[in-house]
Formats: sequence, C-alpha cells, structure tokens
Amino acid sequence: MGQPLIDGYDFGRLEIGGEVITQDVVITPQRVVKGWWRLEGHRLQIPDVRDFLAEDVDAVVVGTGYDGMMRVDDDVVDAFRRRGREVFVLRSREAVKKYNELVRAGRKVLLLIHLTC
Repeated sequence: MGQPLIDGYDFGRLEIGGEVITQDVVITPQRVVKGWWRLEGHRLQIPDVRDFLAEDVDAVVVGTGYDGMMRVDDDVVDAFRRRGREVFVLRSREAVKKYNELVRAGRKVLLLIHLTC
C-alpha cells in the first residue's frame, strides 16, 4: 500500500481515505499523526518538527493554513534542506495539491499541515 492521497481540503477539514480530520495533522509515508500541535499555533519551529526530521522522504510540504497565517521559521526549512529534502511552503489548499501531485509521481512526502487560518 502506497502513501495515501488526500481526497479533499477545506477550512478546518481534511479528508483522507474517507475519514474527515478536523485537527492539524502530519502525514508521513508510514502514518497519519492527528492532533499535531506546535509550541505556538501560528509559528512552525524546530521543536515542532524534531520528531519528523529523520523521516525517509524526498520532499516536505508545509501547509500554512487556509489564509497562510502560520509562519515557518527559516531554520525549519534549512534543517530539512540540509538532509536533502525538497521543501514547499504553501497555503494549505495549494499544499494539498502539491502533496497529491508528488505522491502520484511516486515521491515519498512528509506533509505538515495547519487546517484553519
């Protein structure tokens, strides 16, 4: 079984495999981590991604929210790039599109997505 595709996204709502998720989420090639929480809700920092830095992925997609309100610290992007990961930081609707595009292309993708604001 390959990495799941996302069936739909709207403000505060992500659908994957027929399940509706209403909390921020992390999707790796091996698992879906629901209820992903950050030190500061609208800021992504190294402690928020520490558990995911060693994931065996080709690309990292960060969804910054429906309106793009979540800021991503430069050192987060740098940490993934130093590990050879391609990094995309996009509003959540565009992040879902990019994630699906990469998965369909056979890439292993880490998605970190803020579902609201």
